[in-house]
Amino acid sequence: MRPRRLCPAGPGYIIAVPTAQDNAATHRTPASVNTLEKISNAVAKTFSLWVVLFACFGFFAPQLFAPHKTWIAPLLGIVMFGMGLTLSAADFREVFRRPKDVAIGVVGHYLIMPGIAWVLAVALQLPPDIAVGVILVGCCPSGTASNVMTFLAKGDVALGVSIASVSTLIAPLATPALVSLLAGKWMHINAQALVVDIVQVVIVPIALGVLVKALFARQAAASVRALPLVSTATIVLIIAIVVALNQSKLLANGWLILAAVVLHNLFGFLLGYLFARLFGMNLAKRKAVTLETGMQNSGLGAALAAAHFSPLAAVPSALFSVWHNLSGSMLAAWFARRPDDGKAAR
Repeated sequence: MRPRRLCPAGPGYIIAVPTAQDNAATHRTPASVNTLEKISNAVAKTFSLWVVLFACFGFFAPQLFAPHKTWIAPLLGIVMFGMGLTLSAADFREVFRRPKDVAIGVVGHYLIMPGIAWVLAVALQLPPDIAVGVILVGCCPSGTASNVMTFLAKGDVALGVSIASVSTLIAPLATPALVSLLAGKWMHINAQALVVDIVQVVIVPIALGVLVKALFARQAAASVRALPLVSTATIVLIIAIVVALNQSKLLANGWLILAAVVLHNLFGFLLGYLFARLFGMNLAKRKAVTLETGMQNSGLGAALAAAHFSPLAAVPSALFSVWHNLSGSMLAAWFARRPDDGKAAR
């Protein structure tokens, strides 16, 4: 069997490039579908630009987005449904084929990012709402764009996809537990309500996506062509809404929150790389663990913050989404110029 060729298909999606065996089906694809796929991939390749652009729209024209606060959770559900459509048995076979590597990535993610968030909240003496927001995004699962960045970095994509999938599936337990442990100093945390919301906006949509893919394989395969466009649109709308809701608070606290977000992300990359290196991983694996550690599902953070805490608590997630796509792209480009050392993990 020929190895599957992978390519970036938008924020959070890695899809197989059709091989010669798929040529007949490809030739029967309607021209309109091919056009949609080209547009979708073009939008995905400029994802960071759209993130920045819509963050600016939310800030300078808040009246267009602020009334749509209730859209945040459903929009995130759409992204998670799309993730379910792209999941395959191969993603989970990696977990059993090399459980140690996946465990290192998942444990590192949930150990490093929450820990950095707590240290920054204390060291920077962040106000309660902002502290909880920083800790919340730090306790979220791996980011929706990290798989694409791993691909662009010429890292171990299969490992990255497995780490992201496992960290997402255990989020209903890991995220509320960590938020309760670390953020209880600043405000009361209703862990049970967090569990329910994560199941509703993450696990249920992913499960529905997997089910739809299993029952309607051909239609699901065709719809995947539009996922980069759909996922980009939903993520940038979430960012625009959160920014719009907090325009005045951004003017007052924006630089403090931005400093916390930038430090959080950069230290996440650094410690993620060192954590992988500590376990003797080769460079391709270190790239995957680094990017999966430092990039968060900030859309989930924004949705949970808006629903359970305050609009201001959602701002770190919104700024994180803008920043980590920029920093992740730059890091991936730098990583891509570094040839693999060829060493296997010890």
